Amino acid sequence: MTDVTYVQKACAYITRGSGELLVFEGPGHEGLQIPKGTLEAGESPAEALFREVVEESGLGTLNGATKLTTDVWTRRESPPKRYIRHFFHATVHESRDRWTHTVTDGGGEHGAEFDFRWIQPSTDREFALDLDDYVHLLPSDSASDEGDVASISD
Repeated sequence: MTDVTYVQKACAYITRGSGELLVFEGPGHEGLQIPKGTLEAGESPAEALFREVVEESGLGTLNGATKLTTDVWTRRESPPKRYIRHFFHATVHESRDRWTHTVTDGGGEHGAEFDFRWIQPSTDREFALDLDDYVHLLPSDSASDEGDVASISD
């Protein structure tokens, strides 16, 4: 029997205004993605979410974060990896329609450039790594979901 590795990930569906969803493309990625990343030792999924958003997008303030769901997703590798993915929704006030951010984490993506933009969420749009699996759980009117402002620090 093959050993299976479990990796916990925090995944961010970030919307603005009328519900546009933040996505990015970058080198070595297989299509549209959302900010996400691996939990560090002792870190909660929510803490990882805020850290990853800063590292990958440069955004510093989210208007709350609501947990949508958790799943287990298997990447077909040898040996296979199973990702325990924690999906959150947060809103943000962001006027830029597009920007490029250089990743600031100390991991394998450090220094990579991600090209961010906003799209209308749709269940018929496919993302890399099945990251679109829970787009249908986003509120239909994210603009009214103001919540508490949560600041993210470096």
